[in-house]
Amino acid sequence: MASITGFGGIFLRANDPKALYAWYEQHLGLAKSDGAFGFPASKQRAQVIFALFKQDDAYFPPAQKAMLNLQVDDLGAVLDRLTADGVTVDPKRESYDFGKFGWITDPEGNRVELWQPLKH
Repeated sequence: MASITGFGGIFLRANDPKALYAWYEQHLGLAKSDGAFGFPASKQRAQVIFALFKQDDAYFPPAQKAMLNLQVDDLGAVLDRLTADGVTVDPKRESYDFGKFGWITDPEGNRVELWQPLKH
């Protein structure tokens, strides 16, 4: 059965993302790469991303202060199961060289991103 395999990332809104990136880099040692902070991926799991968004960025609803990104092993199967369970599933899908993405909405109206990392 297709399942969630772990956290894919945490996305926060920030008044000054550049300054906040610098603070996290300086004080917590997160490494910036490709516009986001992350930890090196191990052979067992994909990289976990920590990304900051401006307050008015439309990537997820502006009223939502944070968004979960959950790693999945089979995006299509997970979304099919969630649809069958009555979960609100966004029909939009995106694919990139680092994985496939889909979105759901929780009962509180929070958008949640599901990410199937590509196998290397």
